[in-house]
Amino acid sequence: MTNSGDERIRSWDVVILPFPFTDRNAAKVRPAVVVSSEVLHGRAGKYFLAMITSAGHAPVEGDVGISDLDAAGLPVDSRVRPSKLATVERSAFRKRIGTLPKADRLRVLSALHRFLAP
Repeated sequence: MTNSGDERIRSWDVVILPFPFTDRNAAKVRPAVVVSSEVLHGRAGKYFLAMITSAGHAPVEGDVGISDLDAAGLPVDSRVRPSKLATVERSAFRKRIGTLPKADRLRVLSALHRFLAP
């Protein structure tokens, strides 16, 4: 499913975009999941994203395995990495490929909650 300019990106959509590295001034085109609310999207035009990585990479604290790869639009075993977030504008999205399964969303939220200041 490609992303035309007028297709809405919603919370929990899995998208492809240049995701910034945390350790250098560069980006890699990869999947990510939208973890921000419609309030942020509509009012600020910004999106919070959590990186998605293949399950072949060593796991880190907070990683959440994706239970339904077809729904997420992913070709290989993957996991959401809530410890790697980015804030992007709508123009950064290359395309929408799927949606994070409902079964995985609470686990991602729980990891985010552990990482955010009280």
